[in-house]
Amino acid sequence: MPLNQDHFYANLIINKLNLSRLLLKKNLFAAVPDDWSVIITDIKSSTLAVDSGLHEEVNLVATGSIVTVLNIAFKAGILVPFFFGGDGATFIVPSSIVDMVMKALLKYRANTLTNFRLELRAGIVTVKEIYQQGHSLKIARFNSGETFSIPIVLGDGLDFAEKIIKGENYLLADVDSSEEEIDLTGMQCRWDKIQPPEHSEEVVTLIAIAQDFNKQAEVFSKIIHHLDQIYGSPEKRKPISIPKLVFRTSFNNLGREMRHQLGKIKWLELIKNWFVNMYAFVYFRTDSGQKYLRQLVEMSDTLVVDGRINTVITGTEKQRLALEKVLQQMEEAGEISFGIYVSGESVMSCYVRDFEDDHIHFVDGADGGYTKAAGVLKQKLKIKLV
Repeated sequence: MPLNQDHFYANLIINKLNLSRLLLKKNLFAAVPDDWSVIITDIKSSTLAVDSGLHEEVNLVATGSIVTVLNIAFKAGILVPFFFGGDGATFIVPSSIVDMVMKALLKYRANTLTNFRLELRAGIVTVKEIYQQGHSLKIARFNSGETFSIPIVLGDGLDFAEKIIKGENYLLADVDSSEEEIDLTGMQCRWDKIQPPEHSEEVVTLIAIAQDFNKQAEVFSKIIHHLDQIYGSPEKRKPISIPKLVFRTSFNNLGREMRHQLGKIKWLELIKNWFVNMYAFVYFRTDSGQKYLRQLVEMSDTLVVDGRINTVITGTEKQRLALEKVLQQMEEAGEISFGIYVSGESVMSCYVRDFEDDHIHFVDGADGGYTKAAGVLKQKLKIKLV
């Protein structure tokens, strides 16, 4: 009888050592089982959408794709690794829920097109195919806070899957026509743009890739070490701080969130949500509310390592110039390619299943930080190919 691999990721040890050290310990990374699949969601022409002022809608749609998948995984009692990318997300999913996930995402794709006129791609590549084509996919769990852990991926497997799914010849399946509704329970996007913490001046969105994926671990370790040296500990460079959080209560924002979840505005529901929002002001002043806010800062997802480094950090202009200098030296040495985007604020969307200890918060630089940084990187790679 074949071994049930549904809990492969949940059973991985959570590593507490410094990330720059973890990246160098190859024995702490495990190969993803070949009966799992990589699923990628991505908004087509996201750069154009962001340039047109739709950066909040782009973030909302990307967050919704994560909530769609995580709610299915939660009901099945399965922990799946996922990676937020600003204009989409990547998931590594076991075979037992892969059909349900794809059906839900294809339905979500149709709803997104109807409600926001944004085309969300949702594609799948099996891990078996990734391995058969000679690519690698190794994963570890990293403890990035007291109660928060994130997946760390090395190898070019996700990059290979992304190229297939975003390729012109990739055929998307037809939308699922069943009546079952998409479950977006817990999705919230109610925080205003967030100013950098005190003593910080700007928000930096960075994407970096290794030019030789065989040297990924060493190169990424070096980048994380530079971030630690220049900006201080991960806690010090987090762009989210409690004093700078501003809760949005306008009908406009609540209406957009509802239209995203239900496809239409239900006025009685909207008014109820508005009153619940009003209560939030009282809640955030209680001991429980203060605990939630402290956890929110800790559980803000500001670092993604999925075969590339994607991170949103905060600091001074002087720090950023020092970072750019060392990254340029690494780029000139043929170690990395990178893209940076600087903004005055960050944006955050949330998945709250439980205010006590089951919530996660997705962070991006304002005005489409990840999308803009990816645009800078793509341009560099194009020039390199010429």
